[in-house]
Amino acid sequence: MTLAALLFLGPLLAAAGFLLGRRAAGRGRISDVGTPVEHATFETLHTASLAAPPLRAGLTAEAARKSARGLRSLLGTDALCLTDRDSILTWDGAGEQHHSAQVMDQTRALLDTGRYKAFALSCDDLDCPLRWAVAVPLTVDDRVLGTLIAYAPRESAVLARAAGEVGRWVSVQLELAELDRSRTRLIEAEIKALRAQISPHFIFNSLAAIASFVRTDPERARELLLEFADFTRYSFRRHGDFTTLADELHSIDQYLALVRARFGDRLSVTLQVAPEVLPVALPFLCLQPLVENAVKHGIEGAVAAGRITISALDAGNEAEVVIEDDGAGMDPERLRRILRGEGGTSGGIGLLNVDERLRQVYGDAYGLVIETGIGAGMKITARIPKYRAGVHS
Repeated sequence: MTLAALLFLGPLLAAAGFLLGRRAAGRGRISDVGTPVEHATFETLHTASLAAPPLRAGLTAEAARKSARGLRSLLGTDALCLTDRDSILTWDGAGEQHHSAQVMDQTRALLDTGRYKAFALSCDDLDCPLRWAVAVPLTVDDRVLGTLIAYAPRESAVLARAAGEVGRWVSVQLELAELDRSRTRLIEAEIKALRAQISPHFIFNSLAAIASFVRTDPERARELLLEFADFTRYSFRRHGDFTTLADELHSIDQYLALVRARFGDRLSVTLQVAPEVLPVALPFLCLQPLVENAVKHGIEGAVAAGRITISALDAGNEAEVVIEDDGAGMDPERLRRILRGEGGTSGGIGLLNVDERLRQVYGDAYGLVIETGIGAGMKITARIPKYRAGVHS
Protein backbone atom coordinates (compact mmCIF):
# COMPACT_ATOMS: atom_id res chain seq x y z
CA MET A 1 0.00 0.00 0.00
CA THR A 2 1.41 3.44 -0.93
CA LEU A 3 2.21 6.16 1.58
CA ALA A 4 -0.50 8.36 0.04
CA ALA A 5 -3.05 5.60 0.53
CA LEU A 6 -2.00 5.12 4.14
CA LEU A 7 -2.27 8.84 4.83
CA PHE A 8 -5.73 8.88 3.27
CA LEU A 9 -7.04 5.72 4.93
CA GLY A 10 -5.40 6.10 8.33
CA PRO A 11 -7.90 8.54 9.87
CA LEU A 12 -10.82 6.59 8.43
CA LEU A 13 -9.59 3.27 9.75
CA ALA A 14 -9.13 4.85 13.18
CA ALA A 15 -12.71 6.04 12.98
CA ALA A 16 -13.69 2.56 11.83
CA GLY A 17 -12.27 1.15 15.03
CA PHE A 18 -14.33 3.55 17.09
CA LEU A 19 -17.42 2.86 15.00
CA LEU A 20 -16.89 -0.87 15.43
CA GLY A 21 -16.72 -0.49 19.20
CA ARG A 22 -19.84 1.64 19.36
CA ARG A 23 -21.92 -0.65 17.20
CA ALA A 24 -20.61 -3.86 18.65
CA ALA A 25 -21.56 -2.59 22.08
CA GLY A 26 -25.01 -1.64 20.86
CA ARG A 27 -25.90 -4.72 18.82
CA GLY A 28 -23.63 -7.48 20.04
CA ARG A 29 -22.52 -8.34 16.47
CA ILE A 30 -21.92 -6.46 13.23
CA SER A 31 -22.77 -8.75 10.36
CA ASP A 32 -22.84 -12.35 9.35
CA VAL A 33 -20.82 -11.47 6.23
CA GLY A 34 -17.06 -11.14 6.83
CA THR A 35 -15.33 -10.36 10.10
CA PRO A 36 -16.54 -7.49 12.29
CA VAL A 37 -13.40 -5.51 11.46
CA GLU A 38 -13.88 -6.01 7.70
CA HIS A 39 -17.51 -4.98 7.92
CA ALA A 40 -16.75 -1.88 10.00
CA THR A 41 -13.94 -0.87 7.65
CA PHE A 42 -16.19 -1.25 4.61
CA GLU A 43 -19.01 0.68 6.26
CA THR A 44 -16.64 3.45 7.34
CA LEU A 45 -15.12 3.86 3.88
CA HIS A 46 -18.56 3.81 2.27
CA THR A 47 -19.82 6.50 4.67
CA ALA A 48 -16.69 8.58 4.04
CA SER A 49 -17.16 8.30 0.28
CA LEU A 50 -20.64 9.78 0.65
CA ALA A 51 -19.46 12.62 2.89
CA ALA A 52 -16.44 13.60 0.77
CA PRO A 53 -18.02 15.09 -2.42
CA PRO A 54 -19.86 17.95 -0.67
CA LEU A 55 -16.67 18.92 1.18
CA ARG A 56 -14.83 19.29 -2.12
CA ALA A 57 -16.88 22.46 -2.60
CA GLY A 58 -15.20 23.99 0.45
CA LEU A 59 -16.43 24.82 3.94
CA THR A 60 -19.81 26.30 3.05
CA ALA A 61 -23.21 25.99 4.74
CA GLU A 62 -24.51 23.74 1.97
CA ALA A 63 -21.44 21.49 1.99
CA ALA A 64 -21.59 21.23 5.78
CA ARG A 65 -25.29 20.35 5.72
CA LYS A 66 -24.80 17.64 3.10
CA SER A 67 -21.81 16.05 4.82
CA ALA A 68 -22.79 16.37 8.50
CA ARG A 69 -24.97 13.26 8.72
CA GLY A 70 -22.30 11.11 7.14
CA LEU A 71 -19.65 12.52 9.47
CA ARG A 72 -21.87 11.90 12.51
CA SER A 73 -22.48 8.35 11.31
CA LEU A 74 -18.74 7.97 10.86
CA LEU A 75 -18.23 8.82 14.54
CA GLY A 76 -21.41 7.16 15.83
CA THR A 77 -22.01 10.15 18.09
CA ASP A 78 -25.25 11.71 19.33
CA ALA A 79 -24.79 15.07 17.62
CA LEU A 80 -22.30 16.82 15.39
CA CYS A 81 -21.79 20.49 14.57
CA LEU A 82 -19.70 22.16 11.86
CA THR A 83 -18.74 25.85 12.06
CA ASP A 84 -16.68 28.34 10.11
CA ARG A 85 -14.82 31.09 11.95
CA ASP A 86 -17.94 33.18 12.49
CA SER A 87 -21.01 30.99 12.89
CA ILE A 88 -22.56 27.52 12.96
CA LEU A 89 -22.88 26.07 9.48
CA THR A 90 -24.97 23.05 10.41
CA TRP A 91 -26.06 20.91 13.36
CA ASP A 92 -26.99 17.26 12.99
CA GLY A 93 -28.54 15.24 15.83
CA ALA A 94 -30.01 15.98 19.25
CA GLY A 95 -29.68 19.00 21.51
CA GLU A 96 -29.45 21.86 19.03
CA GLN A 97 -32.00 23.98 20.87
CA HIS A 98 -30.13 23.55 24.17
CA HIS A 99 -26.51 23.98 23.11
CA SER A 100 -26.14 25.80 19.78
CA ALA A 101 -26.14 29.28 21.31
CA GLN A 102 -22.91 28.58 23.22
CA VAL A 103 -20.97 26.94 20.39
CA MET A 104 -18.99 29.92 19.10
CA ASP A 105 -18.00 31.04 22.60
CA GLN A 106 -16.90 27.50 23.46
CA THR A 107 -14.69 27.25 20.36
CA ARG A 108 -13.26 30.78 20.27
CA ALA A 109 -9.91 29.77 21.75
CA LEU A 110 -9.65 26.82 19.36
CA LEU A 111 -10.11 29.10 16.35
CA ASP A 112 -7.20 31.22 17.60
CA THR A 113 -4.81 28.46 18.65
CA GLY A 114 -5.74 25.53 16.37
CA ARG A 115 -5.69 23.12 19.33
CA TYR A 116 -8.52 20.70 19.97
CA LYS A 117 -10.73 21.30 22.99
CA ALA A 118 -12.81 18.92 25.13
CA PHE A 119 -15.38 20.32 27.54
CA ALA A 120 -18.30 19.33 29.76
CA LEU A 121 -21.79 20.58 28.94
CA SER A 122 -24.38 21.93 31.34
CA CYS A 123 -28.03 21.49 30.40
CA ASP A 124 -31.23 21.98 32.38
CA ASP A 125 -33.11 19.53 30.18
CA LEU A 126 -32.91 16.15 31.91
CA ASP A 127 -33.85 14.36 28.67
CA CYS A 128 -30.98 15.90 26.68
CA PRO A 129 -28.34 13.21 26.00
CA LEU A 130 -25.49 15.67 25.47
CA ARG A 131 -23.18 16.06 28.47
CA TRP A 132 -19.73 16.25 26.90
CA ALA A 133 -18.15 17.47 23.65
CA VAL A 134 -14.87 17.55 21.78
CA ALA A 135 -14.06 20.24 19.22
CA VAL A 136 -11.29 19.85 16.64
CA PRO A 137 -9.95 22.40 14.14
CA LEU A 138 -10.50 22.22 10.39
CA THR A 139 -7.36 23.60 8.78
CA VAL A 140 -5.94 24.36 5.33
CA ASP A 141 -2.30 25.46 5.01
CA ASP A 142 -2.08 26.03 8.79
CA ARG A 143 -5.12 28.32 8.67
CA VAL A 144 -8.05 27.36 10.91
CA LEU A 145 -11.16 27.63 8.75
CA GLY A 146 -13.63 26.29 11.30
CA THR A 147 -14.38 23.45 13.70
CA LEU A 148 -15.94 20.01 13.91
CA ILE A 149 -17.65 19.33 17.25
CA ALA A 150 -18.77 15.87 18.33
CA TYR A 151 -21.23 15.52 21.23
CA ALA A 152 -21.71 12.53 23.55
CA PRO A 153 -23.46 11.54 26.81
CA ARG A 154 -20.15 11.15 28.66
CA GLU A 155 -16.46 11.87 28.41
CA SER A 156 -14.68 9.53 26.01
CA ALA A 157 -10.97 9.48 25.18
CA VAL A 158 -11.73 7.20 22.23
CA LEU A 159 -14.27 9.66 20.79
CA ALA A 160 -11.76 12.48 21.27
CA ARG A 161 -9.15 10.60 19.24
CA ALA A 162 -11.63 9.53 16.56
CA ALA A 163 -12.97 13.09 16.23
CA GLY A 164 -9.40 14.33 15.77
CA GLU A 165 -8.77 11.81 12.99
CA VAL A 166 -12.04 12.62 11.22
CA GLY A 167 -11.27 16.33 11.59
CA ARG A 168 -7.94 15.78 9.86
CA TRP A 169 -9.69 13.83 7.09
CA VAL A 170 -12.20 16.68 6.61
CA SER A 171 -9.26 19.12 6.48
CA VAL A 172 -7.71 17.06 3.66
CA GLN A 173 -10.97 17.32 1.69
CA LEU A 174 -11.03 21.09 2.23
CA GLU A 175 -7.41 21.34 1.11
CA LEU A 176 -8.29 19.44 -2.06
CA ALA A 177 -11.14 21.89 -2.58
CA GLU A 178 -8.67 24.77 -2.27
CA LEU A 179 -6.37 23.10 -4.81
CA ASP A 180 -9.32 22.71 -7.19
CA ARG A 181 -10.12 26.40 -6.86
CA SER A 182 -6.46 27.35 -7.36
CA ARG A 183 -6.29 25.21 -10.49
CA THR A 184 -9.45 26.82 -11.83
CA ARG A 185 -8.13 30.32 -11.10
CA LEU A 186 -4.86 29.44 -12.81
CA ILE A 187 -6.59 28.18 -15.96
CA GLU A 188 -8.81 31.26 -16.06
CA ALA A 189 -5.80 33.53 -15.54
CA GLU A 190 -3.88 31.88 -18.34
CA ILE A 191 -6.83 32.22 -20.71
CA LYS A 192 -7.18 35.88 -19.76
CA ALA A 193 -3.47 36.39 -20.36
CA LEU A 194 -3.56 34.90 -23.83
CA ARG A 195 -6.64 36.88 -24.79
CA ALA A 196 -5.70 40.16 -23.13
CA GLN A 197 -2.20 40.54 -24.48
CA ILE A 198 -3.44 41.72 -27.86
CA SER A 199 -6.33 43.99 -27.05
CA PRO A 200 -8.24 45.95 -29.72
CA HIS A 201 -6.66 49.08 -28.21
CA PHE A 202 -3.13 47.77 -28.82
CA ILE A 203 -3.95 46.49 -32.32
CA PHE A 204 -5.49 49.82 -33.32
CA ASN A 205 -2.55 51.85 -32.00
CA SER A 206 0.03 49.54 -33.59
CA LEU A 207 -1.62 49.56 -37.01
CA ALA A 208 -2.11 53.33 -36.80
CA ALA A 209 1.58 53.75 -36.04
CA ILE A 210 2.53 51.48 -38.95
CA ALA A 211 0.19 53.39 -41.28
CA SER A 212 1.82 56.67 -40.32
CA PHE A 213 5.12 55.44 -41.86
CA VAL A 214 3.67 54.00 -45.08
CA ARG A 215 4.25 57.17 -47.13
CA THR A 216 7.10 58.81 -45.22
CA ASP A 217 9.22 55.70 -44.52
CA PRO A 218 7.92 52.58 -46.35
CA GLU A 219 10.85 50.44 -45.22
CA ARG A 220 10.16 51.27 -41.57
CA ALA A 221 6.47 50.47 -42.10
CA ARG A 222 7.41 47.10 -43.58
CA GLU A 223 9.70 46.27 -40.64
CA LEU A 224 7.05 47.21 -38.12
CA LEU A 225 4.44 45.13 -39.92
CA LEU A 226 6.73 42.10 -39.73
CA GLU A 227 7.34 42.76 -36.03
CA PHE A 228 3.58 42.96 -35.49
CA ALA A 229 2.99 39.68 -37.37
CA ASP A 230 5.70 37.84 -35.39
CA PHE A 231 4.49 39.24 -32.08
CA THR A 232 0.87 38.23 -32.66
CA ARG A 233 1.93 34.79 -33.90
CA TYR A 234 3.93 34.19 -30.71
CA SER A 235 1.24 35.56 -28.39
CA PHE A 236 -1.53 33.42 -29.87
CA ARG A 237 0.42 30.20 -30.17
CA ARG A 238 -1.37 27.21 -28.65
CA HIS A 239 1.42 24.67 -28.18
CA GLY A 240 3.38 24.35 -24.96
CA ASP A 241 2.94 25.77 -21.47
CA PHE A 242 6.56 26.93 -21.29
CA THR A 243 8.97 28.90 -23.42
CA THR A 244 12.57 30.03 -23.11
CA LEU A 245 13.71 33.33 -21.71
CA ALA A 246 15.26 34.04 -25.11
CA ASP A 247 11.91 33.66 -26.93
CA GLU A 248 10.05 35.66 -24.30
CA LEU A 249 12.55 38.51 -24.48
CA HIS A 250 12.43 38.45 -28.28
CA SER A 251 8.65 38.83 -28.16
CA ILE A 252 9.03 41.69 -25.66
CA ASP A 253 11.49 43.40 -28.01
CA GLN A 254 8.93 43.16 -30.81
CA TYR A 255 6.23 44.56 -28.54
CA LEU A 256 8.45 47.49 -27.54
CA ALA A 257 9.34 48.18 -31.17
CA LEU A 258 5.64 48.74 -31.85
CA VAL A 259 5.28 50.85 -28.71
CA ARG A 260 8.30 53.01 -29.61
CA ALA A 261 6.76 53.59 -33.03
CA ARG A 262 3.91 55.32 -31.19
CA PHE A 263 5.83 57.22 -28.53
CA GLY A 264 9.02 58.03 -30.43
CA ASP A 265 11.49 59.96 -28.24
CA ARG A 266 9.06 59.93 -25.30
CA LEU A 267 10.10 56.36 -24.48
CA SER A 268 13.60 54.99 -24.03
CA VAL A 269 14.30 51.32 -23.30
CA THR A 270 17.43 49.79 -21.79
CA LEU A 271 17.92 46.03 -22.08
CA GLN A 272 20.60 44.10 -20.19
CA VAL A 273 20.72 40.33 -20.66
CA ALA A 274 23.27 37.75 -19.52
CA PRO A 275 23.67 35.19 -22.34
CA GLU A 276 23.85 32.26 -19.93
CA VAL A 277 20.21 32.72 -18.82
CA LEU A 278 18.71 32.76 -22.33
CA PRO A 279 17.96 28.98 -22.38
CA VAL A 280 16.11 29.07 -19.01
CA ALA A 281 12.53 27.76 -19.26
CA LEU A 282 9.65 29.78 -17.83
CA PRO A 283 5.85 29.91 -18.17
CA PHE A 284 4.70 31.16 -21.58
CA LEU A 285 3.74 34.87 -21.69
CA CYS A 286 5.04 35.36 -18.17
CA LEU A 287 7.12 38.51 -18.61
CA GLN A 288 5.34 40.34 -21.43
CA PRO A 289 2.38 41.38 -19.17
CA LEU A 290 4.90 43.00 -16.79
CA VAL A 291 6.38 45.08 -19.60
CA GLU A 292 2.88 45.94 -20.82
CA ASN A 293 2.08 47.08 -17.26
CA ALA A 294 5.16 49.32 -17.28
CA VAL A 295 4.02 50.92 -20.55
CA LYS A 296 0.34 51.23 -19.72
CA HIS A 297 0.57 52.38 -16.10
CA GLY A 298 4.03 53.90 -16.15
CA ILE A 299 4.44 55.70 -19.47
CA GLU A 300 1.06 56.23 -21.12
CA GLY A 301 -0.48 59.53 -20.08
CA ALA A 302 2.83 60.94 -18.81
CA VAL A 303 3.89 64.33 -20.19
CA ALA A 304 7.62 63.86 -19.69
CA ALA A 305 9.73 61.22 -21.39
CA GLY A 306 9.78 57.81 -19.73
CA ARG A 307 12.32 55.05 -19.34
CA ILE A 308 11.88 51.29 -19.05
CA THR A 309 14.81 49.13 -17.95
CA ILE A 310 14.75 45.36 -18.43
CA SER A 311 17.49 43.12 -17.07
CA ALA A 312 17.83 39.34 -17.07
CA LEU A 313 20.84 38.39 -15.00
CA ASP A 314 22.52 35.25 -13.75
CA ALA A 315 21.93 34.69 -10.03
CA GLY A 316 23.48 31.30 -9.34
CA ASN A 317 20.75 28.67 -9.56
CA GLU A 318 18.25 31.27 -10.73
CA ALA A 319 17.71 33.84 -13.45
CA GLU A 320 16.69 37.20 -12.01
CA VAL A 321 14.50 39.34 -14.24
CA VAL A 322 13.90 42.97 -13.27
CA ILE A 323 11.48 45.29 -15.11
CA GLU A 324 11.60 48.89 -13.93
CA ASP A 325 9.93 52.11 -15.08
CA ASP A 326 10.12 55.69 -13.86
CA GLY A 327 6.44 56.40 -14.45
CA ALA A 328 3.51 57.29 -12.20
CA GLY A 329 3.88 54.35 -9.81
CA MET A 330 1.05 53.03 -7.68
CA ASP A 331 -0.32 53.28 -4.16
CA PRO A 332 1.13 50.25 -2.28
CA GLU A 333 -2.26 49.50 -0.70
CA ARG A 334 -3.88 49.38 -4.15
CA LEU A 335 -1.11 47.03 -5.27
CA ARG A 336 -1.82 44.72 -2.32
CA ARG A 337 -5.51 44.63 -3.26
CA ILE A 338 -4.61 43.75 -6.85
CA LEU A 339 -2.40 40.87 -5.74
CA ARG A 340 -5.23 39.62 -3.52
CA GLY A 341 -7.49 39.55 -6.59
CA GLU A 342 -9.52 42.58 -5.47
CA GLY A 343 -8.45 44.98 -8.20
CA GLY A 344 -11.43 44.48 -10.51
CA THR A 345 -11.29 43.68 -14.20
CA SER A 346 -9.43 46.84 -15.19
CA GLY A 347 -6.68 47.04 -12.62
CA GLY A 348 -3.46 45.05 -12.77
CA ILE A 349 -4.78 41.75 -14.18
CA GLY A 350 -1.32 41.15 -15.67
CA LEU A 351 0.43 41.49 -12.31
CA LEU A 352 -1.98 39.14 -10.55
CA ASN A 353 -1.85 36.67 -13.42
CA VAL A 354 1.96 36.45 -13.48
CA ASP A 355 2.23 36.31 -9.68
CA GLU A 356 -0.24 33.41 -9.47
CA ARG A 357 1.38 31.49 -12.33
CA LEU A 358 4.89 31.78 -10.86
CA ARG A 359 3.68 30.64 -7.43
CA GLN A 360 1.76 27.75 -8.97
CA VAL A 361 4.76 26.48 -10.96
CA TYR A 362 7.66 27.19 -8.60
CA GLY A 363 6.11 27.68 -5.14
CA ASP A 364 5.16 30.69 -3.01
CA ALA A 365 8.79 31.72 -2.58
CA TYR A 366 8.84 32.69 -6.28
CA GLY A 367 6.02 35.22 -6.35
CA LEU A 368 6.69 38.69 -7.74
CA VAL A 369 8.57 41.23 -5.62
CA ILE A 370 7.19 44.69 -6.43
CA GLU A 371 8.51 48.04 -5.19
CA THR A 372 6.41 51.10 -5.94
CA GLY A 373 4.91 54.30 -4.63
CA ILE A 374 2.86 57.16 -6.01
CA GLY A 375 5.13 59.13 -8.32
CA ALA A 376 8.02 56.74 -7.69
CA GLY A 377 7.71 54.40 -10.68
CA MET A 378 7.64 50.62 -10.27
CA LYS A 379 10.27 47.91 -9.99
CA ILE A 380 9.19 44.29 -10.50
CA THR A 381 11.55 41.40 -9.76
CA ALA A 382 10.86 37.82 -10.85
CA ARG A 383 13.17 34.93 -9.98
CA ILE A 384 13.14 31.90 -12.27
CA PRO A 385 14.89 28.65 -11.20
CA LYS A 386 17.28 27.49 -13.89
CA TYR A 387 16.44 23.85 -13.32
CA ARG A 388 13.13 22.48 -12.07
CA ALA A 389 11.81 18.95 -12.57
CA GLY A 390 8.95 18.85 -15.05
CA VAL A 391 9.63 22.35 -16.33
CA HIS A 392 11.09 22.57 -19.81
CA SER A 393 10.42 24.54 -22.96
